[in-house]
Amino acid sequence: MTTKRELRPVGWRELVGLPDLGLTGIPAKIDTGARTSSLHAEVLEEFERDGKRYVRFCVDWGGQRHTCEAVHVDIRGITSSNGETQRRYVIKTPLKIGSLTFRAEISLADRSDMKFPMLIGRSSLRRRFLVDSGHSWLQTPGMEPKKGHKP
Repeated sequence: MTTKRELRPVGWRELVGLPDLGLTGIPAKIDTGARTSSLHAEVLEEFERDGKRYVRFCVDWGGQRHTCEAVHVDIRGITSSNGETQRRYVIKTPLKIGSLTFRAEISLADRSDMKFPMLIGRSSLRRRFLVDSGHSWLQTPGMEPKKGHKP
């Protein structure tokens, strides 16, 4: 007999982490309309190490710049919310939402004109979370869960 896994509630915005990249407390918007998660990043260079393709990139938020390196799994055409297709690096790295950590594919994109430096898409949410769009911070320790949509 198969038991259904309990889905964790997640609000429309959360603070998340990318532990292998040394990044914590990243403000993220939960977006079921987006398939792939994305992170605001400026790609600096592509290089090879031990036969694997890597990408070095910078992430800016909260007045700080973080330089990261990750194995990139692909360069894909990803359609943004305005309907424009962009070629983006895609990395696969552990993503932490609340107490749950799992590997996720994340595209590196220019999100400088967006309110949130990270967007969590439905492929990362699937079979793990149930989105409560009327609340925030349901999986963010130390933040009081809030009702409503005003940031």
